[in-house]
Amino acid sequence: MSQKELTEIPFEEAEFCVVDVETTGMHPGSCRIIEIGLVRIKNLKIKETFRSFVNPGMEVPYFITTLTGISNRDVYDAPYFDEIAEQVEDFIGSSILVGHNLQFDLSFLKKSFDDCGKGKLNNSPLCTLKLARKIYPELPSKSLNNVIKFLKIRNKNVHRALGDATVTAKVLMKMIKELKDKYSLEYVSELLNYQYYSITKPSDHKLIKKKLIADLAKLPDLPGVYFFKNSKNDIIYVGKAKSLKNRVKSYFASTAPSKGKKIVRAASRLEFMVTNSELTALITEAEMVKLYNPKFNTMLKKFGNNFFIKVTSSFGYARTEVARNFDFDDNDYFGPYTNGDLVQNLQKVIERTFRLRECKDKEFQAKKGCYLAQIERCISPCTSEGLLEEYEAELKNVYDFLAGKNQFAVNRLIARMKDLSDRHRYEEASEIRDLINLVLSQIQKTSILAEPVNSTQVLVEIQTTGKKDFILMLSGKIYIKDYLLLDEDSFDGAIEDYFNGTLFASQAVNKKDLEKIKITLNWLIRNRNSVKVYYLKDFRSKNELYKHITSGRTLKIHKPPIKLDIRNFID
Repeated sequence: MSQKELTEIPFEEAEFCVVDVETTGMHPGSCRIIEIGLVRIKNLKIKETFRSFVNPGMEVPYFITTLTGISNRDVYDAPYFDEIAEQVEDFIGSSILVGHNLQFDLSFLKKSFDDCGKGKLNNSPLCTLKLARKIYPELPSKSLNNVIKFLKIRNKNVHRALGDATVTAKVLMKMIKELKDKYSLEYVSELLNYQYYSITKPSDHKLIKKKLIADLAKLPDLPGVYFFKNSKNDIIYVGKAKSLKNRVKSYFASTAPSKGKKIVRAASRLEFMVTNSELTALITEAEMVKLYNPKFNTMLKKFGNNFFIKVTSSFGYARTEVARNFDFDDNDYFGPYTNGDLVQNLQKVIERTFRLRECKDKEFQAKKGCYLAQIERCISPCTSEGLLEEYEAELKNVYDFLAGKNQFAVNRLIARMKDLSDRHRYEEASEIRDLINLVLSQIQKTSILAEPVNSTQVLVEIQTTGKKDFILMLSGKIYIKDYLLLDEDSFDGAIEDYFNGTLFASQAVNKKDLEKIKITLNWLIRNRNSVKVYYLKDFRSKNELYKHITSGRTLKIHKPPIKLDIRNFID
């Protein structure tokens, strides 16, 4: 992942690596690292740590030993930095590099990498000291010890690399939460930029128009869309918010981004529209930006990295593959999945469990067969005719699996494992056992939809505030109940058309629909606890559907079976 891509994702999807080094002195030119600690943060949780003493090739000064407790004896048998450089480099990867007074740690790290012939570190830097100066201006000192005392974080290993790196990681996570709650920051690019914002003087706010301040006071603590207008009543910026009050207030804060200050200076009035959820605010924002082309809306935000299982339709015999995006291209897409490892594992399960072809189209056309056919992992439609019905049945099993129905896959794998065990092929049986565990461990991690994204026909109920939102997804088209940008009620009309069988008489999906469905899916997968999904095929009429929703009955969800214990199936 490039650094540009990295900055365009939400905090929750970013990977951070917190670094702290203990050294023989203050200057990287003449001093060396004696200990390094690294902490990996993923999904805003500490996931992994790394720590090592480092032999500096020189004496550890007495005052350093007094400060850190690290002596010559500790580093005497420790590896030199060039012996662990590759391990450190792999651990850091493409993460955002974090530290408290990061410049100090980074200068030693870069010098050590240079000395052993390694390439330069090009990771995006994030300094919690700089963030502390912006977020906690009331603190007389922004040293790590002062910040953790202020945030009530304990450090049992002061002036030790892993101890300091761990508390810095906890400081970062608290800072991110505060920036989200107080200033509605959501994306890594906003976080990286925030550390460099200059603090404006209070007198700067006297220049803000009185009417703008009056408009600000009217904002509710509700989701919606806000837009700034200039003196000519032209819309100059459109934004969305979970809380209109909190988000827009951040534009007027002393620590507001430079772009926010420019918008406020250019604006004369502020208007807003309340929505029932953040999702409808996102969709409305995207449409208003395209409609009005505001001066300060340079580009729409990207909504993270998602993955799909793509079922191709070439030559009548489908195959599956991992896709980073989806389109309306006559193929089926299951997803989205936010975790790349998960979707790769799903693809692995499909390939090892079901007998679909794995070959590329060019290989399929050659009709030569392959090793997978010999070991019965493929029906081999390329070498035999009349297998379409059997192949379609196997494809249906794959669709059921991707919809969250794991029983068939588990049963088939258990039978295969027992057969291998009976034939004393224990190593292969062990591999199948691991595959079964993989299937079972991912039961609760399937996509939010049990149908292909491009052809799903569902009603989605969303409740994040006092009011509910209803989103209709019909084969690639999105309809929103009481949508702000439509005069006519196309939502109820679309439901009527579906149950009357007249839905797509003259409608075809387009780029606008594609953008809407991408925004919708990205939001739904990240807010699934606030969502209920009703499959239209489970209802005979609009009245039956509405009655079911208003009755408050438990939603029928496509859930996989209860987790099984593998040991019950092994002799």
